[in-house]
Amino acid sequence: MSEYKNTLSLPSTSFSMKANLSTKEPEIIKSWDEISLLDILYKKNKGNQKYILHDGPPYANGNIHMGHALNKILKDIIVKHKTMCGFNVPFVPGWDCHGLPVEHQLFKKLGKDKNEVDQIQFRKKAKDYACHYVAVQKEEFQRLGVFGDWENPYLTLDPSYEAQIINCFKVLVEKGFVYKGSKPVHWCPTCETALAEAEVEYEAHTSPSIFVRFPLLELPEGWSSTKKPYVLIWTTTPWTLPGNVAIAVHPELDYIAIESDDSCYICAEGLAASVVEKIGIPNPIRKGLWKGRELEGLTAGHPFIDRKSPLVFAEYVTLDQG
Repeated sequence: MSEYKNTLSLPSTSFSMKANLSTKEPEIIKSWDEISLLDILYKKNKGNQKYILHDGPPYANGNIHMGHALNKILKDIIVKHKTMCGFNVPFVPGWDCHGLPVEHQLFKKLGKDKNEVDQIQFRKKAKDYACHYVAVQKEEFQRLGVFGDWENPYLTLDPSYEAQIINCFKVLVEKGFVYKGSKPVHWCPTCETALAEAEVEYEAHTSPSIFVRFPLLELPEGWSSTKKPYVLIWTTTPWTLPGNVAIAVHPELDYIAIESDDSCYICAEGLAASVVEKIGIPNPIRKGLWKGRELEGLTAGHPFIDRKSPLVFAEYVTLDQG
């Protein structure tokens, strides 16, 4: 039988792991600090293969909760396991000190909204608020026994960190990945700010998807059909139709006209077969072909409101559904 020996010699402890952990755990963590356990581990594995855990930073906007604990403890298990396997694991904790979560909590504390504060003074308060909770959360994470370089964390409000963000952005610009365009953004009427996709929480809702025809008031160049012209749209949010003010087309997609017995419908060529099948166009005849950019400037009438809906360009239009 093989005999396994621990290559790391540490002072033995006399702690008995039976209840009273609220007292014993701080003593265990204190003993780790007294012998500089993390330094011992770093020296032991120095020069070995590195294992880097990229940890998404928590917001510095309050005390930690069960979500923080679950996140940090699970990741700490990985850090400790890899360290015990001999990897060099220089785990560097950090905090996100900018953004809506920090501002939202500070507004609650101040009892004010964004229209009642001086922007410059509020930013200074937000920095102080974030730094306060960096210190609070650091102590709480250390209380959980999480290993890490707690004396040298990264903070997103640190000027050197912000400078690196600018440098990364510079590289993206130089490589041509940054461009100016138009797209819809989520807006929170309560917080009065734009929201990222990940910040939007949807309630479960089932609604019908429908095809809607908008009568064309102007015809594209080369139009040859004598049937009544329409532009087709497809939507899963029919309740938004009263607010419709435009019809989006992709400038580089191909669009065709499909003629039926009494009407002629413009739709994306890539969806023509699906449209014919789903709305049941009898005896379809293909009429014309246009790039989306050739349709710019045309207008259609709203199907049930006395209002015009111009055709506009939008890069987000796809052929995935519809």
